[in-house]
Amino acid sequence: MEITGSTTVYAIAADPIAHVKTPQRLNALLRERGADGVMVPFHVSPDGLPALFAGLRGLRNLGGLVVTVPHKEQAAVLCDEITPAARLIGAVNAIRLRDGKLAGGNFDGLGFVAGLRAQGHEPAGRRVYLAGLGGAGKAIACALAEAGPARLDLYNRSPERAREFAARLSAAYPALDIRLADAAPGVDCEIAVNATSLGLSDTDPLPFPLDALPVGAVVADAVMSRVDTPLLRAAAARGLRTHAGLHMLEGQIAEIARYLGIPESR
Repeated sequence: MEITGSTTVYAIAADPIAHVKTPQRLNALLRERGADGVMVPFHVSPDGLPALFAGLRGLRNLGGLVVTVPHKEQAAVLCDEITPAARLIGAVNAIRLRDGKLAGGNFDGLGFVAGLRAQGHEPAGRRVYLAGLGGAGKAIACALAEAGPARLDLYNRSPERAREFAARLSAAYPALDIRLADAAPGVDCEIAVNATSLGLSDTDPLPFPLDALPVGAVVADAVMSRVDTPLLRAAAARGLRTHAGLHMLEGQIAEIARYLGIPESR
């Protein structure tokens, strides 16, 4: 598709930027839908993010900005308004410009749940264990809570961080059974999720042991850069069902496109 003066521009900001997969995915979606738009990468340091946001306000052909590591928390502060879920998480990963205001939302968790559902793993009514409450982990916890599991067990290496976030999540979802968990999922766990950074390297230890998981349990990984993490290989070797982080990326792209107003088709 030819880029012209009427092409809508989308961007992604990160530091570093070379590893991101979003431009390829979003540009493919734009082509698929016949939209006159293009996504380009912005390599921006944290110190440069405020200047970038100030400049965005003057762009008339900006369709939206996606932000990723390390900018999600700072971007939430720089937005004029953010969604309730993004406020609970404390981070945004997509920003749109409407009526001169920058509005942000967080679609990490929604993308993860959309990916689960697309692969036939419905979290509603299930007992779910989640390890890791960093930015992505909190987003996934919020989306899982919204999906309505039978129980949501939260584990983080910092117990205080887990307690603080569990209290905030419980206040937002008072009817949900939210518990602080141990470093291992229990025998009644039906979906076990890794939202830690463990799994990027083959030498990483498993984020949690698999010994107690029952037959039929789903082991899901939020590491999006590979489909064969040590956790998923170990789970498959035990005969457990596995769910790769790639599905989270696919779900994210669809949710971000909807938020940014990219038309379904021409």
